[in-house]
Amino acid sequence: MSKKLKEVVKSKYSEIAKKSNPLNIVDCCGDSGFKMIDDEYENLSGYISEADLGLGCGVPTEFANIKLGQTVLDLGSGAGNDCFVIRSIVGENGKVVGLDFSEPMIEKARKNAEKLKFENIEFVLGDIENLPFKNNQFDMVSSNCVLNLVPDKTKAFNEIHRVLNSNGHFCVSDVVTDGALPEILKNDVEMYVGCVAGAIDINYYLSIIENAGFKNIEIHKKKKINIPEKIMKKYSGIDNEEIGIYSITISANK
Repeated sequence: MSKKLKEVVKSKYSEIAKKSNPLNIVDCCGDSGFKMIDDEYENLSGYISEADLGLGCGVPTEFANIKLGQTVLDLGSGAGNDCFVIRSIVGENGKVVGLDFSEPMIEKARKNAEKLKFENIEFVLGDIENLPFKNNQFDMVSSNCVLNLVPDKTKAFNEIHRVLNSNGHFCVSDVVTDGALPEILKNDVEMYVGCVAGAIDINYYLSIIENAGFKNIEIHKKKKINIPEKIMKKYSGIDNEEIGIYSITISANK
């Protein structure tokens, strides 16, 4: 993805952060009108509705094996939804750091944290391809429907490997494809911002993780994503049956 397209993604998610009631109008696929997951978060400890912008494609904490007192990094933290759930797991003696490249998202997350008076949660502005953290700093790294939007996924997973400690692991929910997307979808900026056109083939995705040095790679959940017909009408001659798009939740150890 070009630098210009990366700015489009940043601009779109900054716009979402500024909405007064984003859950009514956005989701992981931008303004397309459907969500990849429904109410799976609402019964989780630490869930804060104000931090849930409906942008996820899974619940990575479900399989993350996070322990009390650990230090956890959440990539593409948005308004802080996953961070607050993680904070409820690590407890007061643990620490949670959320990273996002959108200033309005960081501002929104910090305001949410201030309301809750949490002192062990921090939100940092930064780029996933060049994480502003020291080596071996985190016990666990989480992310939800974000890494597929990163242009250089090799850099992203290399950086995740670098900042994890020797016993660390990651668990992320993301979007992948089974085979290549049709070019007309792949090159559509709107679909890219909506988490779909940035997705890569699952086998290539797994090879990137392995080449970054991770082991014990495990896919915990895989769910087919059907694009709504009102969107598919834009792409004459293409239907959901020939497009293999999936949300996955995957983990691996350093």
